[in-house]
Amino acid sequence: MRRTALAALLLLLLGPSLGTIAAAGETAFPSPLYEKGKGSHSLAYVESSSGLVPPQLEEGRTELEMGDVNGDGHPDLVSIGDHGSPYVNTDEHGIMVWFGDGTGHWSVYQNGNFGYGGVALGDVNGDGLMDVGYGMHHNYSGNDFGNQLLEVALGDGSGRNWTPWDDGLATNGETWGMFSCDLADVDADGDLDIASISFGCCAGVHVYLNQGDGTWVQSFGFLGGNSGMHLVFGDVNGDGNPDLAVSHQYGTVYLGDGNGGFALGDGNLPPPGSSGHAGVSLGDVNEDGRADLAFCTTSGGIQVWAWQSPGTWQNLSGSLPGSGPYEATQLADMDMDGHLDVIAFGGGQVRIWGGDGAGHWNEIASFTTPAPGYLSAFRVGGDADHNGYPDIALVAEEGSWPTYQNHAHFYKESSTPSQLQVKPVFPRGHETFRAGSVLFIDWIGAVPAGRPGAVSLELSIHGPAGPWTPIAANVPNNGRYQWRIPPGTPSTDAAYIRYTLVVSPEVAVATTPAPFNILGSLEEPIYGLQAVNSSPTPLGEATVFTATVVSGTHIVYTWAFGDGETGSGAITSHVYPEVGLYTATVTASNSISTATATTLVTITEAPIVGLSLRSNSPTPLGRPTTFTATVAAGSHISYTWSFGDASPPLAGPSPLVTHTYPAVGRYTATVTAANPVSAMSATTMVWVLRPTWTIYLPLVLRW
Repeated sequence: MRRTALAALLLLLLGPSLGTIAAAGETAFPSPLYEKGKGSHSLAYVESSSGLVPPQLEEGRTELEMGDVNGDGHPDLVSIGDHGSPYVNTDEHGIMVWFGDGTGHWSVYQNGNFGYGGVALGDVNGDGLMDVGYGMHHNYSGNDFGNQLLEVALGDGSGRNWTPWDDGLATNGETWGMFSCDLADVDADGDLDIASISFGCCAGVHVYLNQGDGTWVQSFGFLGGNSGMHLVFGDVNGDGNPDLAVSHQYGTVYLGDGNGGFALGDGNLPPPGSSGHAGVSLGDVNEDGRADLAFCTTSGGIQVWAWQSPGTWQNLSGSLPGSGPYEATQLADMDMDGHLDVIAFGGGQVRIWGGDGAGHWNEIASFTTPAPGYLSAFRVGGDADHNGYPDIALVAEEGSWPTYQNHAHFYKESSTPSQLQVKPVFPRGHETFRAGSVLFIDWIGAVPAGRPGAVSLELSIHGPAGPWTPIAANVPNNGRYQWRIPPGTPSTDAAYIRYTLVVSPEVAVATTPAPFNILGSLEEPIYGLQAVNSSPTPLGEATVFTATVVSGTHIVYTWAFGDGETGSGAITSHVYPEVGLYTATVTASNSISTATATTLVTITEAPIVGLSLRSNSPTPLGRPTTFTATVAAGSHISYTWSFGDASPPLAGPSPLVTHTYPAVGRYTATVTAANPVSAMSATTMVWVLRPTWTIYLPLVLRW
């Protein structure tokens, strides 16, 4: 585990010009001001390592992760230790969680009898609690918690207790040891899968699919070759499927197919060295929505490459150093100007080069760690003190032979925020995700009072103006939320996330700086269903119904009119049988969603239109005259009859009556038709005649 004399010489030559950080860890280290324009920030770091000891570390590589393990809103640090774990000349053992207090102070809790390896954090069983995946060399436990070279353990939300959930892991030739791990949903089935790389030679790289019940099945893997012990997931080619970047002799980038398979995609990348490209990391440097690759060269320099097309990569290294002491890289927006920066560590040096989104670099911060400062672990990204800027955690090998020893350090950006802000970190824009898959939403909150606050997240698939649908409400302001994109989410190239940070009484709101893509259903879920009708409607006439939605595709509309009858269509009509109030209900549905809405219908009396009156006169005296009233329209009509003689009026619902006049003459008959909303009269002339007698004489025929 010793580094070369060349590295030590480089440290002696370069280190003095960079200053040192006091072991006490309370002195800020200003960096040169880098003016990128509005929003640029002069970075300075202060060591904040109080509580990282115990445990005492030993030597050799390890891995650190940042994440809120106990759900209190403050990032914690997690590791399974270095060569001294478990209990080899140290007090390290098992899963070690250094709980953060939001100010950069730490307190450790350890559980388990195993160690020496890599670690990854995520919720693998969907219960909302942080779980841990880890690969190791010292699987000494003797029980299910720590007896495999690659494991996953479920957390209970405390960060102290873990339950093995690992059947099927490390069953494909991993016989020596595993190391760096990462979690991603490689098959887009809504749960996190795990990948791990060999501890040195010769266990290769392996990807296991989460079966959702504590069992795992390998979907990709190979044995052999030397490993540089770095591995990370990211979408390199922008197809919505997680890819792998690894430090391995056989190749660096493996492109995922969305089903758990991977194929080497190095193309024109520089060939890896005997242990692969050191310190690989992924992040979208050129802001095209695809994860770009950073690594350290065999001469300790730094390179950044962007995938262009199958087999073709573009070198974005620009003015980054071609040689140096560097052993690991990270890609993060350290000055929060919207562009990813390159952070590197090795030989006791931490340096940050600010990016501009186009592959141009300018050093914006640097500091040193105690000599010789060889890499054991390096992690950037969490904001331990909620000041709005990412912090840096590392483990460095310090001292001199034969008393080399690892030391854990945490460096927080030292500025104090002047106002409450929430700053989106991921997605950044133009990324592609698959509906139904797991996505990590990342942000950083700047909180002047130092309290964590709570964050609510919303999704728009129609652009930055919404409409917005909830993702999560009032989650801890710890910088990360694990979200499963709903399987029914439609395809869109206009997706945005809105972040709302509340630290009472203040509120800060931000949205994703550019749209990202979701590869989803051809259907769009129904949103904003409304129903209206054309009433009040006179009885006997058709009421027209209209259903509308804000969004949705391939919608089928069915209606229940409230009188026992049904209909269909976005626009339809119905004739009600009676006056009254009715509630009509429309149901809109497609293959992925259903919505209902109601509308109140008023049916009124129909006004009388087109009244006419006729009779069968002339009528012989003594015989009845028949009167018939007709209307073109009208409902619930009553008729009042005046026959034009001395007889009293006659009223009733019938439009047909008879009347016998008392004398010969001419009369004017009138009918008045009325209902609650209208009245109308009509007249007709009536002639009553004297009867005509006809005498029939018998015809007698005589023969």
